[in-house]
Amino acid sequence: MMKNHNKSLLALFLLGLFGLSACTFDGDDGKNGVDGAPGTPGQDGQDGQNGQNAGSVVSTIYKAGDVSFEIVPADNTLAGSNTFALKFTATAKNQAGQEKPLTGLNMVSIYSVTAMTNATSDGPSEYWVNNGVAAGNSSSMYCTLDGTYTSRGTTGDACTLVEDPANPGTYTGTWAHDGAAPIMNPNDDLNAPHRVFLRVYNLTDADGVAIDDKVLSAPLDYIPATGALVDNTGKDTVADAACKQCHGDSGTTGNLANISAHHNYQSVKNCIACHNPATQPTAEDAAKGWVYDLPAMIHRIHGGEELANLAAYGFKQTTEWGEILYPSPLTECTVCHSNDEGKTSWKDEPTRAACVGCHSNIDFTTGAGHSEFNLAQADDSQCAACHSTGALSPMVAHKVGTRAEYMDLVKVNFTGAEKSGAAGSQVVTLTADVTINGTPIAQLSDLSVLGVDSLLVGNVDARGEVTRWGISGLGLKKVDNQVVNGKLVITVPVTDAQATGSIYVGTQATFCVNSAGKAATCDPAATDLIYGLPYANIHGSNVPSTALGVGSTINFFNLDGGAIVKSRYVDPARITVEETKCNACHTTLDYAKGATHGTYTFDQCMDCHNNTYSGAHNGFDNKDLATSVHYYHSNGVVTYPGPSTDCTMCHKDGAALFAADGGLTSGRRAIKVSATGYITPVAETCHACHISEAAVAHFKSNGAYVLGDVATTADLPVESCATCHAEGKSFGIDKFHKMQ
Repeated sequence: MMKNHNKSLLALFLLGLFGLSACTFDGDDGKNGVDGAPGTPGQDGQDGQNGQNAGSVVSTIYKAGDVSFEIVPADNTLAGSNTFALKFTATAKNQAGQEKPLTGLNMVSIYSVTAMTNATSDGPSEYWVNNGVAAGNSSSMYCTLDGTYTSRGTTGDACTLVEDPANPGTYTGTWAHDGAAPIMNPNDDLNAPHRVFLRVYNLTDADGVAIDDKVLSAPLDYIPATGALVDNTGKDTVADAACKQCHGDSGTTGNLANISAHHNYQSVKNCIACHNPATQPTAEDAAKGWVYDLPAMIHRIHGGEELANLAAYGFKQTTEWGEILYPSPLTECTVCHSNDEGKTSWKDEPTRAACVGCHSNIDFTTGAGHSEFNLAQADDSQCAACHSTGALSPMVAHKVGTRAEYMDLVKVNFTGAEKSGAAGSQVVTLTADVTINGTPIAQLSDLSVLGVDSLLVGNVDARGEVTRWGISGLGLKKVDNQVVNGKLVITVPVTDAQATGSIYVGTQATFCVNSAGKAATCDPAATDLIYGLPYANIHGSNVPSTALGVGSTINFFNLDGGAIVKSRYVDPARITVEETKCNACHTTLDYAKGATHGTYTFDQCMDCHNNTYSGAHNGFDNKDLATSVHYYHSNGVVTYPGPSTDCTMCHKDGAALFAADGGLTSGRRAIKVSATGYITPVAETCHACHISEAAVAHFKSNGAYVLGDVATTADLPVESCATCHAEGKSFGIDKFHKMQ
């Protein structure tokens, strides 16, 4: 009761106060008093800065390749022991493709390397030094808005990044911490060529989605002592263009594509920042086959499965690289080592580190494995004495470029085709000029040098489609062939349907080369055959993996004496693929198919890989050349080094894959898959990569015939694929595949 009583008294007291506030003591009406005089005006505030005009800058980007940087050596101090200073400008393309200042960067990293002159006898005359690592730090340094960074759980000091408010897109960086900035190497040679490049972090597109590719500046090569730019550092022996022959170029950056390590540092000029002599494996990693210096590492990676197969000889190949299939001969050094700078140190300055990329079974300390004399080598001072010129030089010992030359040691050129005999028992007589080691054959036994010796012959219809004869027993060495007046004469019994109109004639044949550089029999017992025997069991045949294909092209004849119709496979207007593009990666198609087939041109391949020869090919659905090649280069059938969506890796740049009628430019209209079954070619071309059930259902809904639902005639309508997917259409192939 006491608590409630006190509350009641408090309420009465407050009520009394409120009542008094509404009353006056002098008895007036309580109106408001007269306003007082105005106070003194305050001082005006400072004017705000004008904002940026709309569209004058960009803060988001569309792709990594849209960003450009300018680093002027005179504005920067990024080497040596002076005070660190960074300045650069950044621009990016807007939606209209215009270059605009890129504003709002909050984090970059800087890489600095020097092409240092080697004063020792170990290694090449110049080698890359990462200045951060040389100064006892990491391989790069960060610059952020607050001068600190956190990366992969590590926090540390960074340079302080500031954007110039009066010049958007212009940035400076300063070092405000104790000690030197991490990339400032006090032992650096400021008169040597330097390379600097930037990486930018935290960029997004307009929707806030992080940019997937690394955003890197183009490497700047310069001399810090003078500020002069450098066109040739003297150290770049492999150009990006060489890598792009197989790996392609990125549609988002314009640099190297499909390099999975580190999610693509895009250029060989970037790779050397970390992959240089200072980066060596631990003893444990070395025992597993790991190497990290770029020359040895690249040799080891591209040796892949081929080097892994040499484990019996002491070679150490790491498992991750041991599954890689290299598309060219390992000994063709100029596949990679050919650039516009003309730098030849790769062959003029042999070093142990570069060579053990492949020759890892050599112990230079003891000399074991280094020739039959087991020559120990304490350093690289003696390497050039034996290996820079002469028989043991890389060019000569690896037979660089000779494979293409040796193919013409055996040449077969068909010069005539005539038919004779009555209907029902006709024969076709073929004549050919054959030379071996430059000399025309004199007798049939001269052809014993050949391994594979198949005859390629078939009909060509009015549309340029081919149908192989496939007559059993045909070959150049067939016992009833003859050599008459220096010409090989082959008589072929044919059906009446075969003995009419245009035909194609050629050969696929193989031979080997001995140490004297002459054509020789591919004898497994031979000891003087070149190109790196031992023998390999390929497709069940014990043949040398490095046998060569005979130099031969397909020729065309008309058995009725009329106009000759050539195959569509040799018509430039109908074939959208270039053999030169295949050879850019394979060096020569003979390397890919020479050992077992002896073929290296599309018109040889067409004898089996055409639209009229049914049957599966190595598990593929049909033998059509486009289907087979697409399957080989997709779906993990082989390790493909380029982007699967980059059509320009094989197809002519800008080639139209669809014809005006909605069919294919090649003119293919049906693919034979059984004795009486046919499928449509547009869908089958896409099916090589698009293999899902949904994709197949989509094909069928647009008029395609597919496996399991084949047509019974070759006279098929054109699918409606081109309506949406022809070049330039709303869902055109050029929208989703690289065509230029």
